[in-house]
Amino acid sequence: MDLKRRCLKLNDGHFIPVLGYGTYATSEAPKGKPEEATKLAIDAGFRHIDSAYVYDNEEEVGQAIRSKIADGIVKREDIFYTSKLWATFLRPELVRPALEKSLKKLQLDYVDLYIIHNPMALKPGEEILPTDEHGKVMFDTVDLCATWEALEKCKDAGLVKSIGVSNFNRRQLERILNKPGLKYKPVCNQVECHPYLNQSKLLDFCKSKDIVLVAYSALGSTRDKRWVDQSSPVLLDDPVLGALAKKHKRTPALIALRYQLQRGVVVLAKSCNEKRIKENMQVFEFQLTSDDMKALDGLNRNVRYFTAAYGTGNPNYPFSEEY
Repeated sequence: MDLKRRCLKLNDGHFIPVLGYGTYATSEAPKGKPEEATKLAIDAGFRHIDSAYVYDNEEEVGQAIRSKIADGIVKREDIFYTSKLWATFLRPELVRPALEKSLKKLQLDYVDLYIIHNPMALKPGEEILPTDEHGKVMFDTVDLCATWEALEKCKDAGLVKSIGVSNFNRRQLERILNKPGLKYKPVCNQVECHPYLNQSKLLDFCKSKDIVLVAYSALGSTRDKRWVDQSSPVLLDDPVLGALAKKHKRTPALIALRYQLQRGVVVLAKSCNEKRIKENMQVFEFQLTSDDMKALDGLNRNVRYFTAAYGTGNPNYPFSEEY
């Protein structure tokens, strides 16, 4: 990882900025906030913007990016934009239309990274979480290798520069990597990753295959009741993080972000607060010692914030195991 250039080379030759701005917000967030916050992030120096179809904010995020390009603050090639293929679009024939739908919302010609949001396929349709008359989520049966081939075609068509996955465990990654006729390897696997869930085995596996691990919920989570276990501990209140923050004269959030960078993990930071958005860029201004890193490694307790209970019982359920 080149922290001086603030980017990391992907296995397809493209570069990903090591610090990304996450745009996911709870349903309570005011309309228009994603555009305003994304503009603040670009002004603060963020060049990696992470969003998704399911976040329902790509119009606003796209507007923010185009506005900053129009203002001459950045060029399109300066921005690394990630979108995600939602679980209702995993059938091969639905992949390109889903990407084109995101591009239309963004009003961009291409995205830099397009990833399978979740290996668990849901019944196709407009509903984010399709349910039957009993309120049970309706799953779909899809061959992930066929989905991947459709992503490869999107890359060949120039609609996306790089393709990857999210919430995949080792078994699911190997299914793609061992696919006969594989044209492009996944460049990344975006997963929940923080000191309470450091994903060390999965990180080692990804490194061995030249796949970048991208950490979401690196600061804990927004505790959205739809997905998050409300009884889980608050990461940023941890005394070890607090002590290291005091030692380095930084915030606990900056310690948690720096921890990931020094492990070779690309990390997403999410905030709508201008002060914290600017503050998160300070992650490049200090370094943790090897003893600091060991102390943070010692916090791992396999606490998973995103329990995604709707996936239980499904063979592709990705959140049940670290590795």
